[in-house]
Amino acid sequence: MSEDTARERYDDIAHELAATNGDVRLGKLFSMPAIYVGDKACAGFTQSVAMVFKLTGAAHADALGLEGAHLFDPSGQNRPMKEWVVVPAAHSSEWPRLAQLALAYVSGH
Repeated sequence: MSEDTARERYDDIAHELAATNGDVRLGKLFSMPAIYVGDKACAGFTQSVAMVFKLTGAAHADALGLEGAHLFDPSGQNRPMKEWVVVPAAHSSEWPRLAQLALAYVSGH
């Protein structure tokens, strides 16, 4: 998937979440486009071809089980954020489901 196509996929997901949930807003996190629920980020678009999701439990394990997925390390200093999983564009069909799970987790629903 090209960088432009991956970004379009992210934008479609982000705008759909914002349009269907009044608590969702779009912003920036670590200079990347991000999806917020209230004042907490739940997902974003990183490395130009991947989405990152804040997940827990089985959803976290499932996301990490996808080929190429890994914990998010925005500093690049080997200090990954334990709840955040980077899911590459090869699994973009999973992005909407993971975005919904991240939204539910962060919003407490």
